[in-house]
Amino acid sequence: MPDDSVDPSHPEVRLEELLGTLLRIGVSVAALIVSVGAVLYLVRHGMEARGFRVFHGEPAEFRTIPGVLQGVAELRGRSIIQLGLLCLVATPVARVVFAMVGFATLRDRTYVIICVVVLTVLLLSLFGSARLG
Repeated sequence: MPDDSVDPSHPEVRLEELLGTLLRIGVSVAALIVSVGAVLYLVRHGMEARGFRVFHGEPAEFRTIPGVLQGVAELRGRSIIQLGLLCLVATPVARVVFAMVGFATLRDRTYVIICVVVLTVLLLSLFGSARLG
């Protein structure tokens, strides 16, 4: 009977484990940042009455990374939440970049090309939509 076990020292297995760890850490860090921001926001603004009759869009400070970072430096809860969401969005992008580097190290051109295509689509969807709106 053939042995179906996977050799944990095999480079592809190590790469897969690294990418899985990257995703877990990225999502966990993002969740922690959002939670800290939410607690801070609720402590400061949790008892305020909210008016929902008129729609107010996001403030301009949340539309740029420097604006978010300025709010984080001022310990604004909403800015910290926004930073957590940016980390959450950056996690799969980082995964694709790490996968591309890993596959390049393993000299697997097919998967490097696939990673480049996926990264291009991700970046176009993130930054290309900003130019359309």
